[in-house]
Amino acid sequence: MAAYYNEIDPYAAQWLRNLISAGHIAAGDVDERSIEDVRPDDLRGYTQCHFFAGIGVWSFALRMAGWDDSRPVWTGSCPCQPFSIAAVAHERAGFDDSRHLFPTWFDLIRECRPVVCFGEQVGSRDGLTWLDSVFDHLESESYACAAAITSAAGAGADHIRNRLYFVANSMRTGRQRHQPIERVSLAAQAPFAESRNAAARLRALMAGDYSGLLSGDEPSIAVERCRARGYGNAINARQAAIFIECADEAMTHH
Repeated sequence: MAAYYNEIDPYAAQWLRNLISAGHIAAGDVDERSIEDVRPDDLRGYTQCHFFAGIGVWSFALRMAGWDDSRPVWTGSCPCQPFSIAAVAHERAGFDDSRHLFPTWFDLIRECRPVVCFGEQVGSRDGLTWLDSVFDHLESESYACAAAITSAAGAGADHIRNRLYFVANSMRTGRQRHQPIERVSLAAQAPFAESRNAAARLRALMAGDYSGLLSGDEPSIAVERCRARGYGNAINARQAAIFIECADEAMTHH
């Protein structure tokens, strides 16, 4: 069962292909077209669909949380520039910004009706306003929604950078149901979610300072571990597991 990745940046798209070839993310196809050019028929036959895919962090994080590649899911990290305080004020226009592409993604959701959707946005006041609109749209199509804000520091970075993550579960009659997955142990999650100084260690390691290595670690192994802790916009195995637990509980109780 193949995954679909939609990513318009050629550099990131090639990274996706490299990561797929290396087996780090779910096997599948990379589509470099704008999401505005994607039609529902283009997505037929795909078990997982990842929009605004970047370098496949959603696929990686879901795997770390125990979500099998064969389990259906859609993800979308919609552009944050229209709602980010880090963007230049006169260059962001909120819901009137041409980079506000959730409505386009929502059209595909409404037509294809995936069972579960995960997404993210900046964890700012404007991001929460965006989330209100997202939930209004999804709930109008019989999705139950929940969200949480987490920090990049929780993935080992040395800055806060709050990010908002949401999950939407279809409540439509006759939708496919799944058995709860086996939880990932805290010990298994620890290398990806527990260290608070991973960014500093990574900088030291890349500079050739191996004094912070654990006994028995090879430099290349430690570098990869530090990189894993810093993957993406604060997505980590623990947070993904929390969302999956919410998804399974919603399916169980409805």
